[in-house]
Amino acid sequence: MRFERLRTYEDKLYLEAIELYNISFPFHEQRKSSLQAEIMGHEEYQFNLIYDENDMVGILLCWETENFIYVEHFCINPEMRNKKYGKRALELLNQRGKTVILEIDPPINKISIKRQGFYERVGYEANDFEHIHPPYHEECNGHQLIVMSYPEMLTKVEYGNFNQYLRTTVMRL
Repeated sequence: MRFERLRTYEDKLYLEAIELYNISFPFHEQRKSSLQAEIMGHEEYQFNLIYDENDMVGILLCWETENFIYVEHFCINPEMRNKKYGKRALELLNQRGKTVILEIDPPINKISIKRQGFYERVGYEANDFEHIHPPYHEECNGHQLIVMSYPEMLTKVEYGNFNQYLRTTVMRL
């Protein structure tokens, strides 16, 4: 398994990846297309295709800073789910030796409970911080999410640094 980073929206594989992105995330969790294309040149942003040999099995869109990796979007192709690709992709990411941070919906229904269980089984821990993700679109409101981290829970300072980065870098670009 490997990550292959796309650096421009002009890459022929970008359209295939964006198709997966669009079917995997609700509108309010999606970055505007023009902004998605714009941020691909940002040094810390990684638009990664996840490959198993020659097959693209998913995408992992993240921001890698000196101190942590923030996973903004992560999904496996629906036809490839339940084959351990998600687990293997996260294990590969975790090998970078940095704190990994991601957000999930609060565990209030079968799907969100199952998703939290998946992340916990691969070593992520739910943090107790009250967290509202800023809106991607003017017509939407921010939405409450659970912050999960690997290999351990975040300190208050680490969460503050992440939240500031989210608001001043990730959501400003």
